[in-house]
Amino acid sequence: MKLVTFLNPVGVKRVGALYRDSDSEKVVDLNYAYAAYALDVNRDPRPQAMADALVPSDMRELFAGDDRSLDAARTAETYVVERDDPQLRGVNGEKLRFARDEVRLLAPIQPTKLWHTAGNFLEHIDEMGEAGFEYEVEKPWIGFYQNTTGCIGPDDDIVYPTRLTRELDYELEICAVIKGVKHKDMTPGEAAAAIGGYLIFNDVTARDIQATEFPNRSYGYSKALDTFCPIGPWIVTADEVGDVGNLNMNLKVNGEIRQQSSTGRMCRTMPEIVAYYSGQGFVGGDLISSGTPSGCAVFHEDPHAWYLKPGDLVECEVEKLGVLRNRVVADRD
Repeated sequence: MKLVTFLNPVGVKRVGALYRDSDSEKVVDLNYAYAAYALDVNRDPRPQAMADALVPSDMRELFAGDDRSLDAARTAETYVVERDDPQLRGVNGEKLRFARDEVRLLAPIQPTKLWHTAGNFLEHIDEMGEAGFEYEVEKPWIGFYQNTTGCIGPDDDIVYPTRLTRELDYELEICAVIKGVKHKDMTPGEAAAAIGGYLIFNDVTARDIQATEFPNRSYGYSKALDTFCPIGPWIVTADEVGDVGNLNMNLKVNGEIRQQSSTGRMCRTMPEIVAYYSGQGFVGGDLISSGTPSGCAVFHEDPHAWYLKPGDLVECEVEKLGVLRNRVVADRD
């Protein structure tokens, strides 16, 4: 499934599944669709209550429901897709299916925790070394938290805070999305079973601010500014992604490729990363990032020619996960 958080035509935030039929892309409202299924197929006496329990209209709660909720969401999507009836309605007359252009996609999830991983692509470590940055590969990864209120979704603007930085950079990554109630001290095998899906993440960074953070390797403020966390465009469930260790990935600025690599070049797999950091405890809806490959502007021979500028269109593409597009705009201040 491709799971989305969207605003419906009357401006209400809902959780859906995006699919393509023979004509176009459509979005199924999963909560209302499951209620319709529960009444129509199961003759459930309280279909909406059942839907609210199994397929809540909040993505974090949906992933907290683990496979039981994700399976119910698949059932809801299948129910609407197989009937292929534009007049199909929910138990209280709600519309169950929308054309893609009828809704606005938001950040697919509002996580309580987004844990960064740095230094996980050898090619990125190499370019840091060539630029004079020291990084000891044999040591554990660098990890740090993201300000999750900075999350934005597909087609939202990255706001360039010109009063704070003149060196705005990009970093193409993916994130694992945790499912279930709580996980702690996992093995890589247990971590793989706890990953419910994946999404694209652009780790926007103010490099001049980051330079002041390098001595402590804290990297917090430089990445935590408002809108510096584009994620999406949707969450693809793990069963649909399959082998996450061999996905092509690229980042373009105004159509020009800046980063191009594969998840096969990561030093550690996503389950290994999740397991390593699981001592802190992960809950449904938490995001854990992969780190970025080479090609960031800061390591270019002329960084200021590559740093992002107002008006730039950034496109992050990962095989099977889609394309996350965001435009850079100047801060009004």
